[in-house]
Amino acid sequence: MAAKIAVAVVGATGRMGQTTCEAIEDSDDLQLVARLGSKDQITAESLAGAEVAVEFTVPSASFANTAAILRAGAHAVVGTSGWDEDAQVKILEVARETGRNVLIAPNFALSAVLVMAFSRLAAPFFASNEIVETHHPEKLDAPSGTALATAQEMAAARQKAGVPTAPDATTTDPEGARGMKVGDVGIHSLRVLGANAHQEVILGNPGEQLRLRTDCFDRYSFMPGVLLAVRKVGSAQPLTVGLDKVMELGI
Repeated sequence: MAAKIAVAVVGATGRMGQTTCEAIEDSDDLQLVARLGSKDQITAESLAGAEVAVEFTVPSASFANTAAILRAGAHAVVGTSGWDEDAQVKILEVARETGRNVLIAPNFALSAVLVMAFSRLAAPFFASNEIVETHHPEKLDAPSGTALATAQEMAAARQKAGVPTAPDATTTDPEGARGMKVGDVGIHSLRVLGANAHQEVILGNPGEQLRLRTDCFDRYSFMPGVLLAVRKVGSAQPLTVGLDKVMELGI
């Protein structure tokens, strides 16, 4: 029988951290060896021999936590949003220095990961591209990391294909009703009581629309993706952005 993968959770007192700890403890091939709170120092000792550490904290602390995980000798699986390209470049340097890997996932829900992948494939074939993301009012960042990553991938695919800019005759929008733009892909963020995590990508051509939607009603929806990332990060690249990169989708 293969040895279990030793796992630590950073941010273990938060809602996502607590759920992650439960999922690891319920798995057959993983072993939870350390639970670290937001004020705990991340060292080789505090990680207690973990091969992989899962980081679920807040955007302002995520980079420092992830760098500390790598320097403490563990691979890092990061679920905290807010990672821009500059931060990714910097953490790649740390990963190469330490010989450890980091996997950053804007979203761990398999439905959301697939919607992101399908949106990237579809974007060059449609003239109009808009994203509407809805979350609970306690979410700290807007747009969501998932919406931002989706838009970035769609915009890059459209640019690579040489698609004309999406039509939009708006010239007056003093309050920002049209949302933000990533390239020519629009993002609109809603914060609504009763919501959890939802995203719809709307693509349009003359006479047709394609709508791709993901709805996650509970934190447990993220756990299959989190556990997959924990199992795959050790054999991945020094920096992997997006769970789809280790899902062997064939696209």
